[in-house]
Amino acid sequence: MRGEPLREFPRDLYIPPDALEVFLDAFEGPLDLLLYLIRRQNLDVVDIPIAAITRQYMDYVDLMKGLRLELAAEYLVMAAVLAEIKSRMLLPRPPTVHDDEHDPRAELVWRLQEYERYKAAGQNLDAWPRTGRDVFPAVVEAPDVDTPRCEPEVALRELLVALAEVMTRAEMFSHHHVQKEALSVRARMSETLSRLDSHRFTAFTELLHAEEGRAGVVVGFLAMLELIKGALVEVVQSEPLAPIYVRARA
Repeated sequence: MRGEPLREFPRDLYIPPDALEVFLDAFEGPLDLLLYLIRRQNLDVVDIPIAAITRQYMDYVDLMKGLRLELAAEYLVMAAVLAEIKSRMLLPRPPTVHDDEHDPRAELVWRLQEYERYKAAGQNLDAWPRTGRDVFPAVVEAPDVDTPRCEPEVALRELLVALAEVMTRAEMFSHHHVQKEALSVRARMSETLSRLDSHRFTAFTELLHAEEGRAGVVVGFLAMLELIKGALVEVVQSEPLAPIYVRARA
């Protein structure tokens, strides 16, 4: 500080308790999550099925809580807004009033349309060539390169949606027999690698055992993330929103 080394921690330095809090979110916010759920099912933004969207939204929030990931406060606020809209739609309306004038979804639809408009504008701006990222000054001509077709990257949100579908099926195998479960992520990693082949793709959902319940599915999912982190497996997808496949790296 001011050219001198700071050898001792200042005693009068105040750090707020939430100054180092980090949120690990797969989406950019609650509106991004709602828009993703709507577009994934090819629904109309103007005519949103509040009951179905609210149920899927709460499933995602419960999934994040089950994996012990931090959630921003605005996700819970949006859940309360959806619950309020759903309750208002259940109330009777005066027969002399048009439905469009007192539609509880109107404000939410307007916010989604505005968010989608600004998000598309940001993506269009980001697609423009940028010096240092897409455009590099050169003094010689580059040789012709045959660029292979790149497979679309599998985003974290796609893995979470696939995990949520498997965990929903795992609820069908729940039972009341109490027993001690011995689940090991490292053992599941070895088991998963033994089932994979470098010359053949395997569906992601086939590697998670729904009959083991929620705990077994979570352990299998964590084992898959560790394998991906260690570059031991390859996760591919033929196109956006298509099934996810996994194979061992050669």
